[in-house]
Amino acid sequence: MKKLIFGILFLVLVIAGHVPTMARADVDVHIGIGLPLPIVFVAPPRLIVLPETYVYVVPDIEVDLFFYDGWWWRPWQGHWYRSRHYNSGWGYYQSVPSFYRVIPSYWRDDYRNHRWRGHRWNYQQIPHQQVEQNWGSWEKSRHWEKQQTWGVEGLRHGTRSQQPSRGVQPQRTREKGTVQQQQEASPQSRGSQQQHLQQQQGTHEKGKGEQQNREGQKQHSEHQPGSHEGGGK
Repeated sequence: MKKLIFGILFLVLVIAGHVPTMARADVDVHIGIGLPLPIVFVAPPRLIVLPETYVYVVPDIEVDLFFYDGWWWRPWQGHWYRSRHYNSGWGYYQSVPSFYRVIPSYWRDDYRNHRWRGHRWNYQQIPHQQVEQNWGSWEKSRHWEKQQTWGVEGLRHGTRSQQPSRGVQPQRTREKGTVQQQQEASPQSRGSQQQHLQQQQGTHEKGKGEQQNREGQKQHSEHQPGSHEGGGK
C-alpha cells in the first residue's frame, strides 16, 4: 500500500514538474510567429515619396518602413505587417502588398546618390503627419507627378509603365498614316483603273467595228456587176 501511495505521489510530482516547461514552450512558439520588434526612433520619422509611385518610405533607418494607402507597412522575418501607426499596433498581413512589387530593390542607392533612373533626384523629406493627412488628396490630384514630377529632373509626367517607349510610337504613327492614306486613296485608285479599262475596251471595240466596216465595203465593191469586165477591157 505504501508503495502504491509513493508511486502516485511520484507521478504527481513528475506531471507538476512538466507543466511550467510546456507552458514556456507554448509561449516561445507564439513569440516565434508573433509581432515584429518595435522600431526605436530618435525623432518622429520623415518620409520621402518614391518617384513614379505614391508610396512613401522612411529612408534613414536600417529596416524597410513604408506608408501606402493609409497604412504603415513593414516586412519582418519573411512576413508582412501593417498598422495605422508607425510605432505600434502591428498586425499580420497574409501576403506581399501589391505596391511592393513595383518598388526597385536599389531605391536606397538612388536615395544616397540623389539619382533616380539616371536623373537628378531632388527629393524632399516630409513629416509623417503631413503624409498621413494628405496622402489621399495628393494621390487623387496626382500631386507629385503634375507639380513636382517627384523631384526628378527631366522625368516626364505619368508613370513609366503608362508612357509609350520612345522611338516606337512615331514609327507606328507613320505606319498607321501610310495605311490610312492607302485606304483613303484605294477607292479613287480603283475608280481610275476601272475608268481606264473601260476607255481601253471602248477604243478596242471602236477599232474593231471600223475594221469590220472597211472589210464589208471592200467585199461589196468586189461583188458589184461590171467591175471585173471594166477591168478586163
